[in-house]
Amino acid sequence: MSWFSDVQFGPPIEVFAITKAFNEDTYDLKVNLGIGVYRTNEGKPWILPVVRAAEKALANDETWNKEYLPVLGLDAFSNAATKMLLGESSPALLEVRAFGVQALSGTGALRVGAEFLTRVLGRKVFYYSNPTYANYELLFKSAGFTEGRKYRYWSQEERGLDFEGFIDDLKNAPELSVIILHACAHNPTGCDPTLDQWRQIAEVIKQRKLFPFFDSAYQGFASGDLIQDAATVRFFVEQGFELFCAQSFAKNFGLYNERVGNLSVVLNKAELGPAVKSQLTLIVRSMYSNPPSHGARIVTYVLSNQDLYTQWKDNIKTMSSRIIEMRRLLREALEHLGTPGDWSHITNQIGMFSYTGLNEAQSINMVRKYHIYMLKSGRISMCGVTPSNVDYVAQAIYETVTSIVN
Repeated sequence: MSWFSDVQFGPPIEVFAITKAFNEDTYDLKVNLGIGVYRTNEGKPWILPVVRAAEKALANDETWNKEYLPVLGLDAFSNAATKMLLGESSPALLEVRAFGVQALSGTGALRVGAEFLTRVLGRKVFYYSNPTYANYELLFKSAGFTEGRKYRYWSQEERGLDFEGFIDDLKNAPELSVIILHACAHNPTGCDPTLDQWRQIAEVIKQRKLFPFFDSAYQGFASGDLIQDAATVRFFVEQGFELFCAQSFAKNFGLYNERVGNLSVVLNKAELGPAVKSQLTLIVRSMYSNPPSHGARIVTYVLSNQDLYTQWKDNIKTMSSRIIEMRRLLREALEHLGTPGDWSHITNQIGMFSYTGLNEAQSINMVRKYHIYMLKSGRISMCGVTPSNVDYVAQAIYETVTSIVN
């Protein structure tokens, strides 16, 4: 008899299964468009020069030790991260009613925030976009939420935002529901609302007494501009919203495996901060006690050093510009081949991912016939497209959509 004899296999996590299959594939022309990590034009990982500089400086700092951080993390890091998100002149910061909590990347920040909302505030219903980042439902339900609902987001026919469906679903959401929103570069579609549409979204959220929980995984990485990529969150703060925002430094610093994140908390009264922090402290203590320091110290060092900060902004422009260029080249190649359909959405979208519009059968064909690894939803990581493989990818898409019709 074993305690574990009745344990069933859990479903595979698609994006990691894709990476495993890619790594085991011996085909010369194979392409990995699944995993969301930055690649150079040569298809190689890139450690940002400012990260290398920071690590060298920290390694030579005799005052740096390996003692535990406080439960809520490194104050210098969370303060710098929150300031980067909200802006130095943010009314929430000036009035001392916003603060940050260091977390285990964006996923950890989401989980800590979700635990607080359900266990402390009693929230039970959360909304996420359709389609969405695959981890939200598992994450929020594991935190204690009992009901996850989808709001319409992507129009397959238009290959763009279903704004009317989005608004309609928000209007019908029960009061006090938590609404997960992407600050920029929506994952997986790469399709963001316009500023005017965000104004309408904010109005409905306020009218329906909903709680906005932003996920900011790509600040600076999406457009190359830190201010532009944070504009939505800053707008909501200016409109007087209380909110949470999960920040990740995986993409914009290339610190994928360091798990560097921050939960920014915005309240409407400064005096509420201590009680909220006390409850967040208990939540973190019960989950992982306190966060690791190495990645947080790297980010803090760069954000607090003017020369390195300037260099880092150049680094994120390098990454965002390469992705934008690959979008242009892929669209041009598809149109040059006469690929059926309108491919303007490739360049209208922004950020790491593109929702190509390929259906499940077409996406599976891309993997099986052409060894181009991508999600069944048709989502691809633009970082995997390079000058050397863009024509091959475009040819594969052309042959797929002409042979497998919707």
